[in-house]
Amino acid sequence: MDIRPPKRRPAAVPPVVTQPAPDVSTPTFPDLSSVDDVVLPSKPKRIKRVWWMIGGAVLLLLSCAAVIAGLYQYQLRPVDPGSTTRVRVTIASGSSPAQIADTLLEEKLIQSTRAFDIYTRLTKTRNQLKAGSYSFSPSQSLALIVDHLVSGKADQFKVTFFTGGTVKAAPNTPNTPNNKKTDVETRLLRAGFSQAEVDAALAKTYSSPLFAGKPVGTDLEGYVYGDTYVIDDSTTAEQLLTLAFSTLNTAIVDNDIVAGFKAQGLDLYQGITLASIVQAEMGSRPTDMPQVAQVFLKRLSVGMPLGSDVTAYYGADKAGTSHSVSVDTPYNTRIHAGLPPGPISAPSLAALKAVAHPAAGEYLFFLSGDDGKTYFATTDAEHEANKVHCQQLCAIP
Repeated sequence: MDIRPPKRRPAAVPPVVTQPAPDVSTPTFPDLSSVDDVVLPSKPKRIKRVWWMIGGAVLLLLSCAAVIAGLYQYQLRPVDPGSTTRVRVTIASGSSPAQIADTLLEEKLIQSTRAFDIYTRLTKTRNQLKAGSYSFSPSQSLALIVDHLVSGKADQFKVTFFTGGTVKAAPNTPNTPNNKKTDVETRLLRAGFSQAEVDAALAKTYSSPLFAGKPVGTDLEGYVYGDTYVIDDSTTAEQLLTLAFSTLNTAIVDNDIVAGFKAQGLDLYQGITLASIVQAEMGSRPTDMPQVAQVFLKRLSVGMPLGSDVTAYYGADKAGTSHSVSVDTPYNTRIHAGLPPGPISAPSLAALKAVAHPAAGEYLFFLSGDDGKTYFATTDAEHEANKVHCQQLCAIP
C-alpha cells in the first residue's frame, strides 16, 4: 500500500501576453462613442458665470450713474424757460443754504433742493450765498440764480403800467394770457409782488394833491399813470404806485391841467374821469382827442347823455357780464346822463390836455369808421349819414 501523499500539480501560470510599445508620437484618446453622458469639469462654467455677474453689476452701476447724472443736469435747467415773470425773493440774514433752497423751491424758481445742494458744494459757493432782496425769474437756470446770490447785487428792473389800462382785469376775460393783460394788478404780480402785497397796495388810501375831489371809498382807477418805471428789489408795491401817482401829478402840474379843467367847469376828479373816457375812445388816434373832448363837453353842457360805448363796456366788465351797451350800470352813459361814477382807464397826457383844452366846434356826435378815421357831426341826421363809414364797428352790440 502506497501511503505517500499525492503529488501536487504545479499551479497554472497565466500566459504572458506581450503588447507592442505604444507609439508616443500619436496621442491616444478613450473611445467615447459608447458613452452616453460625459461630465466635463464645472470650474470653467463657474468662473464664466462670475464674470458675467460682475459685468452686469458694473453695467447696472454705470446705467444708474448715467441716469442720476442726467437727472441732475436736468434739474439745473430753468423751471420755465419761456417765462417772463419776475419773482421777488428776500433772503434773511443768517439763512442756511438749505433754507435758501427751500425758499427758491417754494417760489418755483428751482426744480430740486438736492440739485441746489450738490451744485453749491461742487462749485464751492455754499458759504458764499448772500442775504438781500433779489428778483428772479423761472426762466433762469439754477447756475444763474446761484451766481446772483453770490454776487449779492440788488436788482434793478422795469415795470410798465399801460396808458388806457385798468386797475384790475375784467372778470369776464379769464382766458387772456397774463403777458397780454394791461391791468395794474397783473403788472404788479408779474413784477414779483405777492398777491397780499398787491391787494394791500391797491386798497391803501394815499395822500397827495392828485386825489383832490376823489370821493372817499373809490378805487385807484385812472390814477396809475401809464409809464415805465425803474425800481430795485427794495421797492415795495406801495412805493411803486406812489411813484406812478407822483409822475401823474407832475404831468398835471407842469401842464397846468387843473386850470384847464376848471375852465371847462370840471374839478380834478371829473376832469380825470372824462379824460379816461376820451382815452378809451381814441387811444389809437390821439390827434382826434381834442375834438372828441369837445363833443363830450358840449353834451354835458346841454344835458345830453355822453352816449359812450366804452363806459357801457366798462360797467359790464365790473358787473361780470359780456359787453353790451344795454347793460344797465351806473357807468352806462347811454342810459344815464352826466359823467360816470369815476374814471374807466388810465388817461394819457394827451387825453388830459384834450379835456383841459378841447378843440373848437359845436359837434354833438362822432363815430370811429372802419377805415380808422373819426367822423364828426352836428346833427343826428349828419351822424346817421356818417354811419356809412361804420359798417363793422357800428354792428358791435
